Amino acid sequence: MKKILLLLLIPVLTGCAELQDIANQMPGGGYGITNAEIASGLQQALDQGIDKQVTKLTQEDGFFRNELVRITLPPELQKVDKTLRDVGLNSLADEGLKVLNRAAEDAVKEATPIFVNAVKEITFTDARNILLGSNTAATTYLNQKTEQQLYSKFNPVITNSLDRVGATQVWTNIIDRYNALPLTSKVNPDLPDYVTREALSGVYKMIAIEEQEIRANIASRTTQLLQRVFALQD
Repeated sequence: MKKILLLLLIPVLTGCAELQDIANQMPGGGYGITNAEIASGLQQALDQGIDKQVTKLTQEDGFFRNELVRITLPPELQKVDKTLRDVGLNSLADEGLKVLNRAAEDAVKEATPIFVNAVKEITFTDARNILLGSNTAATTYLNQKTEQQLYSKFNPVITNSLDRVGATQVWTNIIDRYNALPLTSKVNPDLPDYVTREALSGVYKMIAIEEQEIRANIASRTTQLLQRVFALQD
């Protein structure tokens, strides 16, 4: 009876705060879905984003051939790239760009276990705030929960990967060649830090794309639970 009365009151309440108070009193906003199911639905959505989008980034060319997340050169190296191309060293410049993306693809393989743990920690309160939040609220939650840990995990992997895929040698050669040119300012960028941050940005961007798709497109809600939970925000 209390739920029915609250539902009848909704049309005459115009303030967002009043509507939110009602929503907080009714699990699932009166849609017959529990807080636990909302949390499970958000977990499924994030799991789907991780499985569908992050996995792509671990494949060869997952970064390099994806214009959305492709790692370009940091500002201090863009002038290096241009100068090398101006003097006919296009292939060397191309190789330098490719190996940075290879290192990112290698590191992202370490992300999934960290993401899975963060998804498991979603609380009822987290879930409701995410559901009623922006169209990338779940990704923002994941970012806040995992960024620091992922950086610590990614950075040594990327440092090792830059060595393994030959990036360190390639860029040592590139920078040495550039620094030897007349009338150029010497550069010595922290490539592992730069690639780590760009890789993290790419990971969260792809998860956000999947979240937006689930929120906007009913066909992307691949389970009954996803359909029921995200119907609350439609």
